[in-house]
Amino acid sequence: MRQIYARSVAAAGAIALMATAPAAAQQGEIDNTQFGTTSAEFLLLGAGARGAALGGSFSAVANDVTALYWNPGGLAMMERPGVHFSHMTYVADTRYTWVGLAIPLSGGQRAIGIHGATFGFSDQPVYTVENPEGDGTTYGVSESYFGLTFSQNFSDRFSAGITGKFINDQLGDTDGQAFAVDFGTNFHAAINDRPIRAAFTISNLGTNLQHDGAALSAAVTRTPPQDQQDVPQEGAAAELATKDFGLPVLFRVGVAYDFISSANNRLTVMSEFNQPNNNNATAGGAFEWAFLNLGNTGFEVAARGGYTYQPDNDLAPNANRAGFASSLNSDENLDGLSLGGGLGYRRGTFGFFVDYAYRDLGLLGGTNFFSATIQW
Repeated sequence: MRQIYARSVAAAGAIALMATAPAAAQQGEIDNTQFGTTSAEFLLLGAGARGAALGGSFSAVANDVTALYWNPGGLAMMERPGVHFSHMTYVADTRYTWVGLAIPLSGGQRAIGIHGATFGFSDQPVYTVENPEGDGTTYGVSESYFGLTFSQNFSDRFSAGITGKFINDQLGDTDGQAFAVDFGTNFHAAINDRPIRAAFTISNLGTNLQHDGAALSAAVTRTPPQDQQDVPQEGAAAELATKDFGLPVLFRVGVAYDFISSANNRLTVMSEFNQPNNNNATAGGAFEWAFLNLGNTGFEVAARGGYTYQPDNDLAPNANRAGFASSLNSDENLDGLSLGGGLGYRRGTFGFFVDYAYRDLGLLGGTNFFSATIQW
């Protein structure tokens, strides 16, 4: 039986590699990728410093509260209830916060959870053509979502989960809503008594988002007939129409293997392929080295790192001919690098964990991600 599941996981890894073939085959052809055509892209910012430190290569090993975001199928493998809070300072003084609560049920057979996130900024001056120094008013952006997740173990080797979430996008005096679904699976087996896992997830599959609101109100004055030019005309109330945009759908395939697996020491290596609907495909690899129950004190420490190859890693492949340095041989060659670590304490069923992650974004600078988790 073990060999059958091992072969299944190996086949899943082969599928992940074959999924990159269409992208390679399209080289030299017209690129039909719909860059910049989706709304609510804050949905791609992640959850928790642990996943951020691994560069997002986390769907196959997500089995804590943040599985609510990364892979609903992994939530059923939670051993005890937990609550999680994470915060990230993003580019241009924006902020992103994610919270989640998850509870195992039926002796670990299934699990449920609630989660949500908010992203944005506030109190930014309004500049207009008539008032280039500001007109004395301010505006803000507030994007958020709220989700409910259910996850089920269907056997000792397979689990799956589904999330439904409501999304609200407020831009100044306009706002829009959408509904989306996430679906995830987790296959887990062992090779040489060491755990191996594979995951397939699809996120943000849902309705389009279209804005309306007071800022779109306008008065329209029609042009009168020639014989009524002297008759005063009153503006008619109208509302400007906006284009609706789809959500950032993301398909993930991930594989993880524990090269070291003991009671007090674990080294996990993982990789992941991502295909979004608004950008080119990305692929990455990461590791997590955890030392558990140090000196039988209940304390643990983990070191993490990863690298993700993405379209902006090579900003100008032919830049030398244009007189500029390529990003891969300049200060931008750290783009896609992520590092971090965590500290934790377990005693009985109680656990408390704090994590930190730094992720390099190339020209956009770096981000700092902090998170805390409590289990009971």
